[in-house]
Amino acid sequence: MTPHGTALVVDDSAVNRLVLVRRLETLGLDVIQAENGREALAVLAAEPGRVDVVLLDVIMPELDGYETLAAMKADDETRHIPVLIVSGVDELDSVVRCIELGASDYLPKPINASILAARINASLAAKRLHDVERALNRTIERQKEELSRFLSPQVAALVSSPDGEQLLAGHRREITVAFCDLRGFTAFAEQADPEQLMNLLSQYHRMMGEAITKHEGTLEHFAGDGVMVFFNDPIEQGDHVERCVRMAVEMRDRFADLAAAWRSVGYELGFGVGIAVGYATLGRIGFDGRHDYGAIGNVTILASRLSSQAQAGQILLSPRAQQILRELVESEPIGELTLKGMTRPVFASNVLAIR
Repeated sequence: MTPHGTALVVDDSAVNRLVLVRRLETLGLDVIQAENGREALAVLAAEPGRVDVVLLDVIMPELDGYETLAAMKADDETRHIPVLIVSGVDELDSVVRCIELGASDYLPKPINASILAARINASLAAKRLHDVERALNRTIERQKEELSRFLSPQVAALVSSPDGEQLLAGHRREITVAFCDLRGFTAFAEQADPEQLMNLLSQYHRMMGEAITKHEGTLEHFAGDGVMVFFNDPIEQGDHVERCVRMAVEMRDRFADLAAAWRSVGYELGFGVGIAVGYATLGRIGFDGRHDYGAIGNVTILASRLSSQAQAGQILLSPRAQQILRELVESEPIGELTLKGMTRPVFASNVLAIR
């Protein structure tokens, strides 16, 4: 008969162990033996995941059944292993204590073979169900880790959450959007080797990604040197405008070090940002087999247009963003800008520093 599980028999009586071993082997189980609770815990620790059910005596030297059961249930690795108490102590208080400690059942000696078989089968079924659930949870966690490599952490969490479908379907919310890109990148790309280009983008994206994650922005996309990040969705943030400008200032400061290193090898590049605040429709966009989580609305267009007008080192704010941040940032007026696609000029200001 092919073994369909492993049982650990814990009893200080060799005779009792022998009787249980024979009956369990008849049921098709592999059997491990331990003379006391301390030895049993050592077996469980040495081979995690091997034991499917424990048959535990109560009265034993060194570590009794109660202490052994309590130790198992306190350990994340063993708490879900079914434990059948097999004891000659047939007192109600002992039964209640064992059940309260987490035992699956209490079988008095001498053991009825039919009852033992039924309890073993039920215990093995419970253990297999737990193992399947645990494997599924591990798979889900791995999928989340994989998603987080390609999506922002917030969107990866959203995709795998119970409420995610409703948000993915589409909703309207006020957000703060930042568009960031490099000045001089096109000219650099025309003359640089592909390896140089990829190395530069890798450094730039790493710097951007660290700042985005730190301030908990949602990355919509990387497009070469262009990056779009928004705040207040899918996780609502009461300080989303402040988070956005702090991220942009940190990016500008960190970019200065990168720019100096690139300048020393002949690359003259600058960094510009546009920030706007407004309402957008957010959710799943794309087609079957390829979806992104995006924001649609004038606020994204305005941030993009401001970014295109920003000179190296500038962080241009829309009028509403400037109004909200007036107490937080030192800024200088840029004046009215005529932006592509905008029917009216937009008064912009440049962030000099956080107060």
